[in-house]
Amino acid sequence: MEASSITQLLKNPSKSDVDLITKAFEFAQEAHSNQKRFSGEPYITHPFEVAKTLAHLQLDSRTIAAALLHDTCEDNPEVTDRILRKKFGDEIAFLVDGVTKIGKLKYLGVEREVENLRKLFLAMATDIRVVLIRLADRLHNMKTLSFVPPAKQKRIALETLEIYAPLANRLGIGEFKGQLEDLSFPYIYPEEYKKVKSLLTEESDHKEKALLDFKNELEKELRENGVTDFLLSSRFKHLYSLFKKLNRTEINMNLDQVYDLIALRVIVKNVEDCYRVLGIIHKKWTPLPDRIKDYIAVPKLSGYQSLHTTIFISKGDIAEVQIRTEQMHKEAEHGIAAHWAYSESGKPKEGAKVNPRLAWVNQLIEWQKNTTKPQDFIETLKIDFFKDRVFCFTPRGDVIDLPEDATAVDFAYAVHSDIGNGAVGAKVNHKFVALDTILKNGDIVEIVTQKNKKPSQEWARFAKTSFAKKQIKKSAQEPK
Repeated sequence: MEASSITQLLKNPSKSDVDLITKAFEFAQEAHSNQKRFSGEPYITHPFEVAKTLAHLQLDSRTIAAALLHDTCEDNPEVTDRILRKKFGDEIAFLVDGVTKIGKLKYLGVEREVENLRKLFLAMATDIRVVLIRLADRLHNMKTLSFVPPAKQKRIALETLEIYAPLANRLGIGEFKGQLEDLSFPYIYPEEYKKVKSLLTEESDHKEKALLDFKNELEKELRENGVTDFLLSSRFKHLYSLFKKLNRTEINMNLDQVYDLIALRVIVKNVEDCYRVLGIIHKKWTPLPDRIKDYIAVPKLSGYQSLHTTIFISKGDIAEVQIRTEQMHKEAEHGIAAHWAYSESGKPKEGAKVNPRLAWVNQLIEWQKNTTKPQDFIETLKIDFFKDRVFCFTPRGDVIDLPEDATAVDFAYAVHSDIGNGAVGAKVNHKFVALDTILKNGDIVEIVTQKNKKPSQEWARFAKTSFAKKQIKKSAQEPK
């Protein structure tokens, strides 16, 4: 175990980068010299693996150094904040302190949970790198959870599944989200985990053969049509994601009805080639109706961009194909970490701040200030921020981001509270609908309003977002 194993993951690190990471590694190794993990390994293996994860994401040397040092103050009383500031500077000491403060989150009841979540989101708004270190820290802890005393395993796994995996997803870090969910799955739902794993194992040989044949045929087809600069990769659906789909769709563990069980990614050099490849695929293979999604023209709020199509690849086999550029792929896997690494490095005073894609973080902090009941905050967090998202449009083309199953009245309040209060109906895709209509991805929504109109308290029954419910309730308390 050497610092060079970390620095060699970076692209063109400077001598000062290498020196800083080496210095932090040696300091952490000394600080943890007499400590062991539950696995019996030297404690330094943990910060070392956390730092490697962040180096893999191409984060800056200061973030990687903070990852190496993130447990030194907490685990060694001789290492103080003052010492860290003297040896490594204010920025790294600030990051270490931030990780230490949010690292004490424990799933010990709503009151305690809310207070720690407040710290987590405040840290995120101050410097996103604090949360990236924390996510990498949690990922390695989950990989070694089997060595933790059984009494703690379920609590840690539940915390990961309900807080950290959704947070990684909301930050667009698909690589973290999938791993955190799959690592938590067997501890929270052990029987279901065994069933889903067994089902996937039964299908894997056949599906792998079908996917390999398709991959070879697609490669030939692309080259024959003049597309030569591309990369193909395949994947099976994550176990927990598969479990959620099987549960949600009530298809009784029938994998034949899971259309994205296997997927092939086509990574090309530019956006023009993305659409070109989509045309080549649809000319050769039959697509499933209503399964074509253009997240390049309409990116997800996290910044995710890709073309998705689902096609018949052989007799009885269906596969999803995702087409994107290399930059889109990096952002799909690494989310806000990729944005920091490729767009903001070199501008630490600006880049570490939450960027416009994470406006929801600042919105959440504002809502926390006005929330008196911890239960209300947890409900807001799980429904308004961590639930699967639906993206709808105003008639002018502005994107409105809503939780799954949101209604036209939620849309109205998301546009503006005055629009919500004055709503009398809605047009969805140019057709009049009731305000309780559940919206779908891509819907164009126009709210019909009336002056001096007051919202009906009945709306609270079908409104999904906390903001809409709060505004409806507020209107009932206002003098007429």
